[in-house]
Amino acid sequence: MIWLRDDLQDQFPGSDAFDRILHLDGEVFRELAGRRTIRFFLEGKGYFAKLHYGVGWKEIFKNLIHLRLPVLGAGHEWKAIRRFEELGVETMTLAAYGQRGWNPACQESFVITEELVNTISLEDLCRDWPTQPPAPSFKRVLLQRVAEIARVLHNNGVNHRDFYLCHFLLDRSWLDNASGCEKPKLHVIDLHRVQLRRHTPSRWVVKDLAGLLFSSMDTGLTKRDYYRFMKCYRNRPLRQILVQEKSFWLRVVHRAVRLYQREFGHSPQVSLLAI
Repeated sequence: MIWLRDDLQDQFPGSDAFDRILHLDGEVFRELAGRRTIRFFLEGKGYFAKLHYGVGWKEIFKNLIHLRLPVLGAGHEWKAIRRFEELGVETMTLAAYGQRGWNPACQESFVITEELVNTISLEDLCRDWPTQPPAPSFKRVLLQRVAEIARVLHNNGVNHRDFYLCHFLLDRSWLDNASGCEKPKLHVIDLHRVQLRRHTPSRWVVKDLAGLLFSSMDTGLTKRDYYRFMKCYRNRPLRQILVQEKSFWLRVVHRAVRLYQREFGHSPQVSLLAI
């Protein structure tokens, strides 16, 4: 099975299109056993290709032993991008997808997306906030948009599993008019581990929210900022959230703190610990 967007069909004509895509040359961004991610250009336009050459039975059994469904190839990311599109959550733009082989351990596949240009990750954007804090209105709008995205995903059976600020790319054009009424355009990327269900289990919601909290702990956000996020995420009065969901949010905080301690070897300096 192979699908090429109309403008790419002329670039990869013929019956050997699948093989030529699997052997594309470009700047290697990630290379692991059985897969690699490269950046390449066609007619001056940038693309990212995620190329999968088979995960092997060892990887499949390792996941099954831990009661996890293995990610066999690019098909998972293809479905995740389509789901994000259905939900109105900005992500990558699909340009091509292919899959072949019946043996799950040797299955070959690829997904090609357009390069997201003129963007900045929220991790990079927020890096200097502790010493150069943004305008309160600017910070509030971004917080609300991230909370809205998280709410839409989790309320529709989607969890990211790597839900960190580095995986939110902000369209820089919004920064030129950040005081306007238009919502910030945030693209959520790195979807290869996304899980799709009818309902999102609580433990996976906790994992996603803890990832967000962990990656924001050194950005200078205040307790009020975190409360604003919680209020927007639940779309309910804060007092009600704190009374009815205290144990849930404590799980989020404790998991985020453990992540931070494991990563940096010490506890974070945030005021949300006594939620």
